[in-house]
Parts: sequence; structure tokens; C-alpha cells
Amino acid sequence: MNKDQIRKICGWVLFFLSIGFFCLQMGYLFLHSRFQIEYSDNRLFYVVNIVSVLCLGLAVYFLLAFAKKPKMIGAGVLVLFIIINVSLLLNSNHQIKNIVSISPDFKHVMSIKENTDTGEAIFNRTYYGILALPKERLPYATTKEIKVKWIANDVAAVTYKAKDHSIHQYIGTYGDRGGGGYYYVGPSIYGHWQGNNAEVISNKEGISVFTNGKIEKFDWDHIVQFGTLAVVLMANDQAVWTISLNENFEVHSAADVPPTGDISLYKASIEKNEPIILYYKSSNL
Repeated sequence: MNKDQIRKICGWVLFFLSIGFFCLQMGYLFLHSRFQIEYSDNRLFYVVNIVSVLCLGLAVYFLLAFAKKPKMIGAGVLVLFIIINVSLLLNSNHQIKNIVSISPDFKHVMSIKENTDTGEAIFNRTYYGILALPKERLPYATTKEIKVKWIANDVAAVTYKAKDHSIHQYIGTYGDRGGGGYYYVGPSIYGHWQGNNAEVISNKEGISVFTNGKIEKFDWDHIVQFGTLAVVLMANDQAVWTISLNENFEVHSAADVPPTGDISLYKASIEKNEPIILYYKSSNL
């Protein structure tokens, strides 16, 4: 295979890639206008523009022969287009801050879009990794301090400070542990759980957390469930702890069958911290 054949193959591959990215943008614009679907990260719109035009420019370079002057003009137009899109990309992220995190197993994408002027943040349900639909507004206006931690491969804890400096958590969940049905996390972990310097007891009164010689009790009115995988324990209108069901946890419908698997206890804090894994100890409360 000679150089001309290689150039033509590369040129046609780049041309079809350019067409593919163009079709992606057209499909996105249609879905956005018809169903309010967005990119999971707004900056992707400009990235796809840049990649599409780059592919087209390189395809033309490989497939067609031009004099030096037209080549210079074409290169200048290409560079100008890229500069404009980079500028729009940077300006877009100043207006809407995109917080995107990929799960440890690369199967889920957590997407939050925060209005930098108002602090309003929207949690988005993602599809195919790059597309998203606005699902729910975080209940408190945020500050710049937002932390994302994947407690499990399908549970993402978003910890943030409100403008009054109170701590809150929003939990993004992407699965279940009970065959697709709805169930309550608190009753599912009924019993005594123990881990490294931490214990949790779930009973009729609520959930109690024992850490470093300190006892914190939360009645059911101060326990907020997210999806079917996690609960946030609240005190004084702030998040204190998150409890999530790990991947090996199984929900049993029979009341006399103890739960299997383990759970995670995660402190609501902007500081860096790790979840504590707790194992089932007994039902003797």
C-alpha cells in the first residue's frame, strides 16, 4: 500500500467521522428542542463541534489537492472556528458549572449543573453516558464547595454547603437490591451492624449511630430516603450521615430472614473522608 492510498483511506475515515459527529449534533439539537434532553456536560456541545470540524478539515487536506493560498485560508478559518468554540466553552462553564463524575466501574455518570449566579443546582438523570434529562433540583442553593463520592458503584453522595454554611447531601442512585421493586432502606437494615470503630442500630424508633464513643439517634421523621439504595440521617436541618446498601446486599421479603451483605456509613463532610463498611451482627437490639 503506497502513501497515496494511505492518505485516501485516512481522508475517507476522517470524512465519515466528521459526518458522524455532525449527525450527533443534529440529533442532539432535535432531542433538546423536542424533549429538553441535554448533554450531561454542556461543554460537550463545543467539543463535538471542534472534533467534527477538525476531522472535516483533515479529510479535505488528505483527499483534495489545493494551492498554498487556499490551504492557508482554509487553515485560518479552521483555527478561527476552534478559537470561537473554545471561547464559548470556557464562557459556558462560567455561567453553568458542570459537575460530572463517572462511577468506579465506568457504568454510570453522575451529572449536576449549577448556576454560578444563583447557586441553583440540578441533578440530571443520564442516558448512554453523554445525554441527560433534568430530574430534580437540589433543595438548597449551593456554594462553590461541592464534593462527590461514589459510596458504591451505583451510589454517588453529593455533599455541599448551602449559603448559610449548613451541610447537605444529595444521593444519586442508579440501581436496586431487590429485583426492581420499591422498598424502604431503614427497615431493610433492621438490626445491629458493626464496623471499624462504628456501629449502627436500626429499629422501630429509628436509626442510631455509634462512633468514637458518641451516640447519635435519628427518628424516622429525620431520615430521608434516596431511590432504593440510601438514606440520609438529618439533625438540625443538616445532613449528618449517609447509609447505603452495598452491591452484595440483598433485600429479603420475609421478616424473619436476616439481611445478607454489608452496608456503608458515610459522614456528611466537605473534608476528604471514606465510607465505613458495616457488617450485620445480630437482630438482638
